[in-house]
Amino acid sequence: MKTRGKILVVATLLLAVVVLAGSYLHSHPIAVLQPAGQVGTKERNLMIFTASISLIVVVPVFVMLGMFAWRYREGNPRGRYDPKFEGNGRLEAVWWAIPAIFITIIGVITWNSSYALDPFKPLQGNKPLHIQVVALDWKWLFIYPEQGVASVNEAAIPVGTPVDFEITSDTVMTSFWAPQLGGQMYAMPGMNTQENLMAAKTGDFRGVAANISGSGFAGMSFTVKSQSQSDFKAWVGAAQHSGSKLTDFTYMNLARPSSNNKAAYYAAVQPDLYDTIIMKYMMPTDGGDSVDAVGVSF
Repeated sequence: MKTRGKILVVATLLLAVVVLAGSYLHSHPIAVLQPAGQVGTKERNLMIFTASISLIVVVPVFVMLGMFAWRYREGNPRGRYDPKFEGNGRLEAVWWAIPAIFITIIGVITWNSSYALDPFKPLQGNKPLHIQVVALDWKWLFIYPEQGVASVNEAAIPVGTPVDFEITSDTVMTSFWAPQLGGQMYAMPGMNTQENLMAAKTGDFRGVAANISGSGFAGMSFTVKSQSQSDFKAWVGAAQHSGSKLTDFTYMNLARPSSNNKAAYYAAVQPDLYDTIIMKYMMPTDGGDSVDAVGVSF
């Protein structure tokens, strides 16, 4: 096969790979590339920019690798062998300077973005909605202290409203992540952390535990329901009329290990339940272990 024919075959294979990859991505959407919120959009743009800058360096390197391997292959008379060649200062300056410039650009942008996308930084907008999140085996508890309701594996939020998620865990370390809204935040026992997110459009967005936490990990998912203000008020009203109450007894039952749980709602929540869950890992007991129950009454 002639050289042109071989080049045509390689180019055809590369084009086929690109087409197949594009077709797969079109039919299998990737959540982080389809953001539905302010933070998610900025993170998507940062990933695309960083990947594009990196490709400017990576693609030419691999192209030249193939070219050099082909030109200086054994049996090619045009591949001149020069055993006394030691280096070229100009070429070395170029292939070190270009990557260094791009790495500096990526570093500066990443530094600035890290501060701009600080999950603790409140988002601009309406009065934020405060939601307390408790990771359990293997489910998510969402407490609405201002509305006096709670839910399991379902978090309703008003579209266009900043949401302040206050996050902890009453089990092993795990990670709270709604990919279309923003990055993940680790949840640990006895630790209180935050994540500020906001949905830019209505819809149901999948949330997951992004850190393996045991046998029921695969079923530890939740839904973020971004709704209009009227629909959110209706959701809160429905929760308030659900009839169930989150007491110390019902919480202990809820905290027992289970996975693939359906959404559940509570019309009333034990006051300071979230703080009590955190504090029980900080209070010493006779046996030196954390208490098994939240130790509160309703």
